[in-house]
Amino acid sequence: MPQIIFLPHVEICPEGAVIVAEPGTTICDAALKNGIEIEHACEKSCACTTCHVYIREGGESLGEATEEEDDLLDKAWGLDPDSRLSCQTVVANQDLVIEIPKYTINMVSENH
Repeated sequence: MPQIIFLPHVEICPEGAVIVAEPGTTICDAALKNGIEIEHACEKSCACTTCHVYIREGGESLGEATEEEDDLLDKAWGLDPDSRLSCQTVVANQDLVIEIPKYTINMVSENH
């Protein structure tokens, strides 16, 4: 089974983490199952951008983002070419390296 390597994030996983994920599960579900509390304000219904992540390695193994995901990503804080919504991104058979952004759109709008 593929591994997901989460790079260190000051609040969510300060030491970083390496987890095993079952192909077919979303990055968000795999993270939550392993105690990595990625924010998901819309309860993983593709209606917000709080679960935004950067796919730093392994992105070529993932399916294309849907038009709905792409439209929402345009609203994400810190958007870059590696951006995906973790609630919509399904793990395939390749290891991934994930970076969780420093802020979510909720944090930015609350002036953190």
